[in-house]
Amino acid sequence: MTEIDGGAAKLTDLGEWRRSSAFSVLERIALEYAERMTYTDQKVDAALFDRLKERFSEPQIVELTAAIALENFRSKFNPSLGIEAQGFCLLPKR
Repeated sequence: MTEIDGGAAKLTDLGEWRRSSAFSVLERIALEYAERMTYTDQKVDAALFDRLKERFSEPQIVELTAAIALENFRSKFNPSLGIEAQGFCLLPKR
């Protein structure tokens, strides 16, 4: 599998990231962190943060947190102003 094919597999499997073999342990921790930051009924607890600190440096955690927060911001800001996708990232059909 080429890296491009791997990227397509990840896009296809993103909704099932917990069960997909396309994602590494590092990616799964980052995705869990993103979910817990995003969903209001979930929290980033000490156990998850400890797992983050085992795999990421402090600057990396700050950068990851900022990237997730920015995407959460965009997901609320853009639709409210009618800003639609520009077609730069075409997702595969399910």
